[in-house]
Amino acid sequence: MEEIINITQKYQPSYIEESFRSLRAMHVFSAQFVKDVAALYDALTRIRNIDRNSSGFSFDDAPILGLLVRISKLLREIVGYYEKDNAEIIGILERPLVEASTIATYLMTKGHDVIEDYRKCSYKDRLRILRDLENGSPFFDTKAGKRLLGAVREKMAFEGLTKDDFALQKKNKWKLQGKSFRDIFAEVEHDNLYAATYGMMSESVHGSWNESMDWGLVRNTDGTFSAFTDHHPADIRFVTPTIRFTIRPFRLWLQRIDAYDDNIKGTMDWVERVNTRLFQAFDSMYAGEYDAKAS
Repeated sequence: MEEIINITQKYQPSYIEESFRSLRAMHVFSAQFVKDVAALYDALTRIRNIDRNSSGFSFDDAPILGLLVRISKLLREIVGYYEKDNAEIIGILERPLVEASTIATYLMTKGHDVIEDYRKCSYKDRLRILRDLENGSPFFDTKAGKRLLGAVREKMAFEGLTKDDFALQKKNKWKLQGKSFRDIFAEVEHDNLYAATYGMMSESVHGSWNESMDWGLVRNTDGTFSAFTDHHPADIRFVTPTIRFTIRPFRLWLQRIDAYDDNIKGTMDWVERVNTRLFQAFDSMYAGEYDAKAS
C-alpha cells in the first residue's frame, strides 16, 4: 500500500488545477499521469490476499492475472512513445491492450468452464505443431524444432492436457465460447464503440489503406501521394480513452481476490475521475491541429 501512496501523493489539488490551465500544461501533466497509472497497475498485479492465496494463483485466476500484467506492460510502453510524441506506435500498442482488458473483464464475469475454454483455445497452433510432427515434418529434426516441441509438450503436461482434450474448442473453431472478439467486446463494453476503437486499430494490423493515408502518406495538390516518414504527434486523445478500458478489469480483479478495500477503491475512483476530466478539459480547449510541446 505504501508503494501506491508514493505514486499518488504528488497529486495535490493545486498541482492538478495548475495543470489544467492550458493545452501545454495538460500535455505535461497527462504524460506523468499515464506513467503513474502504469506504475499503479504494476503494483496492483503484485497485490495478494494471503488468506485467499498463500503462495500464488490457481488455473482459475492465473489467466486473468496474466492479462492484467500484459496491460501494465503495454501501458508502460505507451507512456514511452507518448513522451516521444509518436502517435503511430501508440495506436499499434493500444490494440493488444484493449484485447487484454476486454478478455480479462469477460473472464471475470463468467465461471470456471469459460476460463478453462480460454486456456485451451490458446493451444490451437501448438496442436498443429504436434500434427506436423506426426506427419513427419523435417523441422522437428532440427535443434530449434526439438526445443519448440519440448516447450509445447511441457506446457500441456503441466496442465494435464492431451491432444484429445480439445473437442469443444475444435467445434467452436477455436473461438472463446464460439464467439468472435466483437461479440465479446459488445458484451463487455458496447457494440457502438467497436468501430471507433478496436475496429480501426485492427485495420492497421492487416495493412489498411486508410491507416496508410492517416500515417504514412501525404496528399499532394495534384491528387498524388508522397511518403510521410516523420512521426505524427500524440495528444491526450491517444491515452485517456485507452485508460478508460483498463480501469474496470483491475477493479474486478481486486474484488475477485478479496483485496478491494476502501483505500484501493478510492485510488481507482481517483484514476477514473482524473482520466475523465483530462479528456473533457482537452476536448473543451482543442480547436484543431496543435503542437503539444509548444502550446
